[in-house]
Amino acid sequence: MKHLPKVDLDAYFQRIQYSGDTTPTLETLRAIHFNHATTIAFENLNPLLKHPVLLDLDSLEKKLVHQRRGGYCFEQNLLLRSVLIAIGFRVTNLAARVVWNLPEDTMSPRTHMLLRVEIDQETYLADVGFGGITQTAPLSLTPDIEQTTPHEPFRLIETDDAYTLQAKPGQEWKSLYRFDLQEQYFADYEVSNWYVSTHPDSRFVTTLIAARPDVDRRYALLNNQLTLHYLDGRTERQHLSSVKELRAVLEDCFRLQLPVEANLDRVLQPLIESDDTVLDATPES
Repeated sequence: MKHLPKVDLDAYFQRIQYSGDTTPTLETLRAIHFNHATTIAFENLNPLLKHPVLLDLDSLEKKLVHQRRGGYCFEQNLLLRSVLIAIGFRVTNLAARVVWNLPEDTMSPRTHMLLRVEIDQETYLADVGFGGITQTAPLSLTPDIEQTTPHEPFRLIETDDAYTLQAKPGQEWKSLYRFDLQEQYFADYEVSNWYVSTHPDSRFVTTLIAARPDVDRRYALLNNQLTLHYLDGRTERQHLSSVKELRAVLEDCFRLQLPVEANLDRVLQPLIESDDTVLDATPES
């Protein structure tokens, strides 16, 4: 993996509002994972604005920490990776093929990043970048058991040398992505990141996507459709009818400090004027 400079832990912990222990234990991983996921939103404003998505640590810290923006899987998990390594965790980079809302036999490219973390000879999966169904806790790399999190239950299904991650947001298990344990390198992520952030067919280039879990709900935004999924099973949906409303939702629900960008309102306006109705705005990486 390409060497990354030292992460500013003080600034990161202030950003995710974490003041707890930093010894490399499972309890520490769980606490950091939860605070990161519930504080730093999943969002794709850079591709939508035709701005580059930079993956070097200086750029990640500037955007996600100091500018109080969010990002998608490569940004979120590369930042988390740097933090975990800095405080003593053993971390291996992995990649997955997304199958969420796709036929089970779909052979999608490896466009999602996740992390393998070793603690006391046990293996866990950390992932703070899967959009509307992002984990809010690390998962044990143990197949065929239901694992509780602060939000939905998750489980891993093992087939041959691969795993399928599933979540249960309602009454049924749904597959999120497939992965194996082959280590990935910075160059692998650079290629995938370039594709999803620039290719004209990538939904990150054409569609506004944002997501953030909170303690009792999940917020999900797809263009001008805001969805709130509550942990008690209730769902609320709201159609946003102005750029002002859309800006307010991005700032309030997703806790984003919007970029000072003269082009932003012009890019958001067609999303407000769209006639598309999205009933389940659940974005993913």
